[in-house]
Amino acid sequence: MENLQASSSLKQILGLELSPIAIRLVKKDENPKDLPLESNRRLRYCQLLMEAKKGHGATLTSENIACPAAAAALGLLPLPEKISSGEMLQTLGLFESKEAAARTMAQMPRLELRAFKAVAAAPLEDAKFTPDVVIIEDKPEKIMWINLASIHEAGGRLFFNSAVFQACCVDVTVVPYLTKNVNVSLGCYGCRDATDIADDECLVGIPFEKIREIVTSLEALSKKAMPEARQKRVYNQFIKAQAMHGTVSK
Repeated sequence: MENLQASSSLKQILGLELSPIAIRLVKKDENPKDLPLESNRRLRYCQLLMEAKKGHGATLTSENIACPAAAAALGLLPLPEKISSGEMLQTLGLFESKEAAARTMAQMPRLELRAFKAVAAAPLEDAKFTPDVVIIEDKPEKIMWINLASIHEAGGRLFFNSAVFQACCVDVTVVPYLTKNVNVSLGCYGCRDATDIADDECLVGIPFEKIREIVTSLEALSKKAMPEARQKRVYNQFIKAQAMHGTVSK
């Protein structure tokens, strides 16, 4: 499925306000064409996504990525000892002790160090490259339908992977890339401090090889389940019945 078609379908069916984000992880021995230009500013990875959803694609390398935790997660640079030891996370107030923070960082999924040399992000509809992952940031109701679409055909249950830290770089980029499964993130301290993600928004990362399946399933869901749930017919009947009996909740 072409990027433009996938983006148009996702926007139309889900009612997305901003663009899905195409992510390409560039291996050290690759020289892909049609990547966005390298950013002329130092950016955090979550800020790269923020720019891309608004239409501004860019590429980050070890030279211009501003967040050391994200740089390590994406295999661009080693993880600084101050972070791996748990010192920084405890100082931020995220964990009760250095030991708890260090245990969390030790279990953080990461790409192999130096196996990748760059990461590119662009609005999906504008991306000239084949993405590895597609990221969507929006309200939970829309993210819910994407997750249902991922099991619509085969069924089963979903298991999400998160430490509520490194939401953008690990939860919705590295995890979907490595597992080839959809993963949801509630966000984290970093992206909520450094970007414009709203309090009532979360994120989902989708392996690009699953985009066709998910769009097809969303199209099926949009014929019945989605519009009926959004109409809140059962809830409205409940409120009407309460009103008739004088028991409307306030």
